[in-house]
Amino acid sequence: MESGDDALVESVIRDPNTAALTNVDRALVRFAKKLTREPGAMSEADLDELRAQGLGDRAILDAVQVVALFNYYNRVADGLGVSVDDDG
Repeated sequence: MESGDDALVESVIRDPNTAALTNVDRALVRFAKKLTREPGAMSEADLDELRAQGLGDRAILDAVQVVALFNYYNRVADGLGVSVDDDG
């Protein structure tokens, strides 16, 4: 989430369920967190939650690809010992 709002980012990290997010964004955060931490536990129910928020299959596919790519890039960077400069 590139919002420029550090407080919002911190609140999402702390607890996405109480962060100032839309219901769609909150569902996407939960989905991304589960796909990242427990990919083998994903089920149709996870997709149904996104569909219940009005997301179509294309939007869900886009979300899965973004999460997967970020996880891939992070693992490549971690595997190579690449550090990220937070100052941009």
